[in-house]
Amino acid sequence: MEVSLPKHIAIIMDGNRRWAKKRFLPKNAGHKAGATALENLVLEAEKIGLKYLTVYAFSTENWNREAEEVSGLMKLLHNYLDKYIDEAKNKNISLRVIGNKDALDKDLQEKIKKTQKTTEGKTGLALNIAISYGGRNEILRASKKLINQAIKTGINIEDIDENYFERHLDTYGIPDPELLIRTSGETRLSNFLLWQLAYTEIYFTDTLWPDFTIKHLLTAVDFYNKRTKNLGR
Repeated sequence: MEVSLPKHIAIIMDGNRRWAKKRFLPKNAGHKAGATALENLVLEAEKIGLKYLTVYAFSTENWNREAEEVSGLMKLLHNYLDKYIDEAKNKNISLRVIGNKDALDKDLQEKIKKTQKTTEGKTGLALNIAISYGGRNEILRASKKLINQAIKTGINIEDIDENYFERHLDTYGIPDPELLIRTSGETRLSNFLLWQLAYTEIYFTDTLWPDFTIKHLLTAVDFYNKRTKNLGR
């Protein structure tokens, strides 16, 4: 049966550490399981025809975690990108990283550039991974870009509208998500896509991220399809 999918789904992938704790495993074992869950979901999402998927992988606040955990997360990101580049020729999935990439080490920045270049032009699922990302930080960085451009071009302040501002966001060119999913039972946005989620339907599930599958995503889509979207009216 054909599924009526929103064009863009965003996910706050939460619960890796609790998943590991329940199994008496180290935190990074949970993050590794979470990375595997993402790989599997991306492949399945592409198969069912999802156009855009944006996932929250590492926030600006996550830098405050224990050094060992942060180091493990960065290693996972390195490995994920290496694997993505190796397998890119066999997949019709593009990858884009959003967030404050200046905070990442140079090697990771280069891998991000290479992965984005390698997958450029793919026409299947567009995967956007938020790394070193915070919604407030994105809006602040966009504001600074806009101010610098305004100084250089002398644009009239009255010509700056929402569309003009959006050109300076990390997600420029990507439609806003119609559906946000947050796993693990938490019910907050956690500084994720604050501008873009203005009219997004939100679905919360108690499922921990490493246990999240395409079936859980389709349950969220069913919830979305039963909602009445009024866009503020």
